[in-house]
Amino acid sequence: MKDIALYPLRFQPIYEYRLWGGRRLGQLLSAALPGDGPIGEAWVLSDRDEHPSIVATGALAGSSLRQLLQRSPERLLGSLSGRFERFPLLLKFLDVSDSLSVQVHPSDAHPELLPGADSGKDEAWVVIGQGPQARIYAGLQPTASEPVLRQAIASGSVPQQLASFAPHSGDSVFIPAGTVHALRDVVVFELQQNSDVTFRLYDWNHVDPRTGKARPLQVEQAMACIDFGQGAVGPGTPVTQESRPVLREVLVASDHFDVTRISGQVAFDVGAADAPRVIVGLSGTLRLQHGGVDYPLARGDVLLLPAELGACSCRPDAAASVLEIALPHAAPASERVAT
Repeated sequence: MKDIALYPLRFQPIYEYRLWGGRRLGQLLSAALPGDGPIGEAWVLSDRDEHPSIVATGALAGSSLRQLLQRSPERLLGSLSGRFERFPLLLKFLDVSDSLSVQVHPSDAHPELLPGADSGKDEAWVVIGQGPQARIYAGLQPTASEPVLRQAIASGSVPQQLASFAPHSGDSVFIPAGTVHALRDVVVFELQQNSDVTFRLYDWNHVDPRTGKARPLQVEQAMACIDFGQGAVGPGTPVTQESRPVLREVLVASDHFDVTRISGQVAFDVGAADAPRVIVGLSGTLRLQHGGVDYPLARGDVLLLPAELGACSCRPDAAASVLEIALPHAAPASERVAT
């Protein structure tokens, strides 16, 4: 790898069966869906042992993200390489055609609930599309104390204890660890800390047709990490950074990732010196340029820009919109050392 010039990296999507999934990701991603069953998730950037992302094109095709990071962490992560042993984010597209289980993820404040090298899990969604039954559940009703929620689990009335809203395309929702949440009848782009720890509270009486059984719940673990003071979570309000010549809006700014939406029909730059970026196509088509080469980017496409690349120019064919995902340079408050 040291003799290979880095370039914008495109990875093979990893499709996952989920009983609540559908077939809508086939309309979003270029790689055909496998089989004819429900596909709920497409992992598009993953440095997980069980699901390693593999480079799809170019001189590094066939290499995993893990291998690239092990060989040249500074070239991939730049000034952040000393902070992370693996890529710190996990990125997916979700097709939640039925209802996602009511669930919660632990924070770093609960190490006893975090297996192996997993961290806590803040996550965020950007809504790509929605059906007639679309709903996002995020946070609890003000009266949903632990005893009330336990009673709701016993009586099957958990949905009545959840805050919810009807989503629209373009909405962004930040879900801090400890927030009870679920989805229904939506397609979303999901980004999260590189953790796969989920505790189910309620599963809508689902029976997995592959096993003929209900999926297990993890009520005690979930109760241990719920933030009962969280309250309702609604769609975020975009913060405009720039309105001309293109529109740049910050959708999420957090300890673990920042998300900016860029929309326009003239050339604009993405990427930054000495820091990695991930670019996600939302609408339209464009050409991302690096080293005299055009890298096409359409709706549903994802490119990782290694830190070594710095800024790259994007040239839309007409009106287009992308997400630019950054890793904050400053360490989260929990990792900072007082001086």
